This record gives sequence, structure tokens and C-alpha cells, in this order.
Amino acid sequence: MIQNGADPQAQATAASALQRGELLGLPTETVYGLAADAGNDHAVAKIFAAKGRPSDHPLIVHVANAQGVAHFAREVPDFAAKLIAAFWPGPLTLILPRRPGVAAAAAGGQDSVGLRCPSHPVAQAVLQQAQALGVLGVAAPSANAFGRVSPTTAAHVASEFGANLQVLDGGACAVGIESTIIDCTRGVPVLLRPGVLTTQALSAACGQEVQLSAALQGQLDPQAPRASGTLASHYAPRAHVRLIDAQDMAAQLQAWSNTATAPARLAVWTRTPVVVPTALAPRVQQHAMPADAAACAHDLFAQLRAFDDQGVAEIWVQSPPAEPAWEGVRDRLRRAATLVR
Repeated sequence: MIQNGADPQAQATAASALQRGELLGLPTETVYGLAADAGNDHAVAKIFAAKGRPSDHPLIVHVANAQGVAHFAREVPDFAAKLIAAFWPGPLTLILPRRPGVAAAAAGGQDSVGLRCPSHPVAQAVLQQAQALGVLGVAAPSANAFGRVSPTTAAHVASEFGANLQVLDGGACAVGIESTIIDCTRGVPVLLRPGVLTTQALSAACGQEVQLSAALQGQLDPQAPRASGTLASHYAPRAHVRLIDAQDMAAQLQAWSNTATAPARLAVWTRTPVVVPTALAPRVQQHAMPADAAACAHDLFAQLRAFDDQGVAEIWVQSPPAEPAWEGVRDRLRRAATLVR
């Protein structure tokens, strides 16, 4: 059931539903979340069941403001406090040491917890009203089947979970990909998942260089925190995704035009126009990818879903530029393209 997220009555109903331990489709500036009271382990279990998500794969807890951190985190390093001051509310999740006895199910049993304060006005209104009802944080992973394409509209959520789920419609998500995740439990800030915030901006805000987890593999404790959206295969549509540079794409299309091995229907998403051979033209849908990283992030998941709806067998995407602004888009596409089928 999709409701107008700007309607105060719908917001109040949503907050009450969270208090009762029910699930809710909640808009944020990044993607839509499947929300439940993070302090209610039974409600959190409903999220895992609905998504088909392993219960040891941690969820991000959304709080109404920075003051909500104190309920869930037993300490906040100075560099983490600086990141909160610079980027909250906004698309940044911090992994912090978890207070014993709180949000154990949402944290996947870890002694750390991921916290975020979303900036979307509907999310803010619901979180604040839920807080007044005793719900101090809301676990809200992306509102889709585990591992699949994240939703950026209320209609996407309804298509995943049906009409029985209350979904607040807050419009299309402004950011379009999930939050940046920084692990703050190791004494230094470590990037676990890129987003629209660049490592340069994060480093400048917290006063020290943000480390890349890939560069620290040999130095990390095996018990280092796990985080949402960091599996090798994730964010995948039904169609097979391939990342190809524009020159190789043109060459492969030309080679396929003379064979019977080309897929029945192919989608091509590129910043650089690619000439499609006449023999393949009826089977190829070509769409322009935004040249701006933020615009591409905004469109990414909606475009992958649209290709799926069109019934294509494969999606060929031009590899994003190797530039800091494209880190989040590059990460999501790489994971979408690694699905084992």
C-alpha cells in the first residue's frame, strides 16, 4: 500500500507501525529502505525473512539525529565525531562499537553497529515521531530481495513486496546509491563501501587519511566488522551485466553481427555513442549514460530495473572513469557484474 509520504497522518501511522513491530517501506535520500524497530529483535527478524537475507549480515540503523548515537554506540572516536558534524544528516554510515544489549539482531551478532542519520524529510519526520514513541533507531536495509537491485522509488518497493506492505512515497531518491560506509572501530577511518562522498572529502573532514580496506587486507583482524552491501556479488538485475570499455564494446558488437551467438535482446548503456551494426539493431536498445558521476548514481538502479522490465538478456555498461567521483558507481556496477549464474 503506497501512501503519500508528505502526509502527516501517513507519517504518524508509519511511526505507530514501527512501534508495533511492523515493517515499513521508507524513503531516504540514498535508496528506499525496508524498515523496522532496531531495538525489537522480532521485528528485525521480519526484515531478514522478507529479504531472504542471512541473519548474520548486519543492517544499518537509522537515527533521527546525532544524539541517537549514544543509545547504540559505546564510544565515538574524535574522527568519527568530525565526520558526523560534517556529513549528517546525509549519505554516510559509521561503524561504531556497539553498546552491549542493544540492537544485537540488527548488528548481525557483531559487537559493532552501523549508524546513519538520513536527510530525506520523510525519513526524518518518521524517525522523529518513532523516537517519541520509544523507537530509538530503525534498521532499514534496501527494500529489495537480498543481492538484487536496490529500489529508488516507492513503485520499486511495491513491486518487490506487494500491496500489503505500507510504503511511504517520498519521490525518486535524490542520491540513488547506498551510503558510504566508514569503519570507525580500528583506530583509523577505513572505507568499507564507497558512495557519493569521496575519500578526499572524508579525509579532509575528519583530519586524517581514510584508509581503503582493500589496501589493509593483510593487516586486518579476521573479526573486523562486516558491513552491508560489501559482498562480491550484489545489486544485480536479472539480466547479466558486463562492464566493457567503449572501444571493446564496438568491436564485440561488430563481431556478433556476423554470428548467431548474440543475445536475443541486448541493452547498451554508454557515455560514448557506440555504433550498432544494422544486423543487430532490432535486438539492441541503446541508452545514454550521464557523463556526470552524481547524475549517473541517481539513475543507476532505476536504469537497471528498467532494462529488466524490458526483458533484455544482457546489459552492457561502459566502464566508469577511474576518478574519485565515480567510486560509488564503479563499486555498484562491479558487484552487479560479478553475479554467479
